[in-house]
Amino acid sequence: MTTEAADPRLDAYPALAAYLRQMDAPPDPGVPPTDGGPTHGGPTYDDPTHGGPMRGAPTRGEPAHGQPVEVPPAGAPPAGAPGVRRRASWRGRRGVWRGGRRGVAPSQPSPQHPQHPPSPQHPPSPPSPQSPPSSQHPPRGATTAPRNPVTPVTPVPPIRVSPRALRTGVLGGAFAVTALWAAQVEPSARLDVLCATAAHLTGLLAGYGILVMLFLMARVPAVEHGVGADLLARRHALGGRYVLSLCAAHALLALCAYAAHTGTDLLSTALGLLGYPGVAAASAGTVLLAAVGATSARALRRRVSHETWRAVHLLTYLGAALAFAHQLAGPDVAAGVLTLWLWSLLHATVAVLLGWYRLVVPVRQALRHSLRVTEVRGEGPGVVSVTVQGIGVDQLRAEPGQFFRWRFLQRRLWRTALPFSLSAPVRDDMLRITVKAAGDHTRRMRRLRPGTRVLAAGPFGALTAHRRTRRKVLLLAGGVGITPMRALFETLPGGPGDLTLLYRAGSAEQLVLREELEAIAARRGAGLHYLLGRSDAAFSPLAPQALRNLVPDLAEHDVYVCGPPGMTAAATTALLRAGVPAQHIHAEHFTL
Repeated sequence: MTTEAADPRLDAYPALAAYLRQMDAPPDPGVPPTDGGPTHGGPTYDDPTHGGPMRGAPTRGEPAHGQPVEVPPAGAPPAGAPGVRRRASWRGRRGVWRGGRRGVAPSQPSPQHPQHPPSPQHPPSPPSPQSPPSSQHPPRGATTAPRNPVTPVTPVPPIRVSPRALRTGVLGGAFAVTALWAAQVEPSARLDVLCATAAHLTGLLAGYGILVMLFLMARVPAVEHGVGADLLARRHALGGRYVLSLCAAHALLALCAYAAHTGTDLLSTALGLLGYPGVAAASAGTVLLAAVGATSARALRRRVSHETWRAVHLLTYLGAALAFAHQLAGPDVAAGVLTLWLWSLLHATVAVLLGWYRLVVPVRQALRHSLRVTEVRGEGPGVVSVTVQGIGVDQLRAEPGQFFRWRFLQRRLWRTALPFSLSAPVRDDMLRITVKAAGDHTRRMRRLRPGTRVLAAGPFGALTAHRRTRRKVLLLAGGVGITPMRALFETLPGGPGDLTLLYRAGSAEQLVLREELEAIAARRGAGLHYLLGRSDAAFSPLAPQALRNLVPDLAEHDVYVCGPPGMTAAATTALLRAGVPAQHIHAEHFTL
C-alpha cells in the first residue's frame, strides 16, 4: 500500500512520523505535533512512594481535579489523530485509574480519514543507496511495512481467595461428607444402631474439621492475602471448638452404641474398646487436641508464655495423624476403595501444603534473600524501628499493609517468631518494622545488633490496596496499629483531599512516627488528625458525630481500621452508626 507525500513539517517530530507510518495512515497537517507523555497512558498518579499531586494535574485551563485527564503514551499521536480514541475510567475495585483504547483499531483506516488510493502520477521509487533506509524518512510514495506493535506487560495480580469463597468451599466439603455418611446409613430403630449411626456422622465431621483447621493455618498465600491472617485465626479458634465438641460426641456415642450392643456398663465397655489399636490411637489424639484447646482458652492463654503455647500447639499435628489412622480403620472410610483413596488424598494435600508453606518456603526465602538488621532506631517510649536489608527483597512482593513473621537469630530472641507489620514501603531491598514493647520478646528487640541474621516468613495479611472500592479513603489507626496505616498513607493512590488519617492515642507522647506522618500529609495534601485522650473519658473521639465532624462525607469513604481489638470493635460500631456500609469497612486486629 502506498501513501501520499509526507508532510515536511513532521521531519522535526520523528516519533510522531514513525507512529503514523506504523499505523499506515496519512498524517493530518491540521494536527499539532506533540512529544508524548507517560509510557503507560491514561491518567495516573505520581509514584506512590512519593505521594504528591496527580500527573497531569490541572494547569492553565486544564480539567479540574477529579476529572479524567488524557495523557497519551510516548510516541503516540495527539488527541484527535486519525484512528485512535482514548478514554479513561476509574476502576474502583482495583483502586487505580486505568486508560484504554477503543474505537477504530490502529491498523484499520479511520472512517473519518479514509486512506488515499495510490496515485498513478507518483509511482513507488526505491530508497536512495547513499544512506541506509533506517536513517532517513521513507521517500515519497514508498510502501511502509508496519512494525510489530509493542504490547505493554501488565503484572499478573496475585490470586486471592475471598472470605465468601472460602466459606462456600468449607461448607461444600461438609455437605459432601454428610452425603457420604447418608449413602451408607441403614435405617433402624434399635438403640445401638441409632447411636452408632450418629457416632459415624460426628466422627466423619470431626475428621473433616481437623483438616479444615490445619488448612486455615497452612499459610497458603492465596488464602492469607484474600481473607486475612486475623480473620483466619479467629475462624481457626472458632472451628477448633466445634471440632473438639464433635470428637467428644463421637467418643460418647460410640461408647453408648457398643455398650448397648454388648449389654455391658460404660466403664467396662471403655476399657474393652481401648484394647483396639485404632481406638487407642484416636483416644490419644483426642487428648492431645483437648490439651491444645485448653491452652488456647482465653483464661489460660494469658498465663502461658508464647513459647509454651507454640510448643503445645505443635501437638495438633500428632493428634491429627493419630485421628487419621483411626479413620482408615473405620467402616465409613474403609468401606470402599474410592472413598479410601479420596480421604487419603485430602489428608496428603493438606500435609503437602503445610510442609511447603510452613517449612520449605521460609527456608528458601532465608537462603535467597539473606536478611540482616542494618539499623535499630528509637521512635518513642518503648517503641523502636528495625530496618532489615537483604538481596532481591522486591521478589517477596510485599504490599503496604501486610506483615511478616520475624525471627531474629540472636540470643534469647531466636526461639520465637512474631508478626510485625511493615511501617514503610519496600525501598532499595530494605524492610522496616516498628515495634512497641509489650512483653519480654519485644523489649529485647531494642538491643538488636546490626548484622543480626533475620528469618522472615511472609508476607501475610489482606489489609492492602486491593480492598479499596472507592476514590476517597479514611485510615483509622489505634496505638501501634499505625504501622501498616503509615505505609498505606504513603502509597495509596489519591490526589489532594482523597486520603485522611485519624490516629487514636492516649496522649501526644504515645504518637509514633509523627514527623513522617506530617511530612506525608503535607506532601500529598492529605488530612491528618490526632484523636487524643483516655478511652474512659466522657466524650469519645470515636463517637459517630465526632467522626462525621472530622470527615463530613464519611459515608462516601472506604475505611481501613487497625488497632487493638477493643479499639477496632468500638471504631467499627461507630462507623456503622455514622452511615458507612459494612462492606466498605476493612478492619484488622493488631495483636501479638
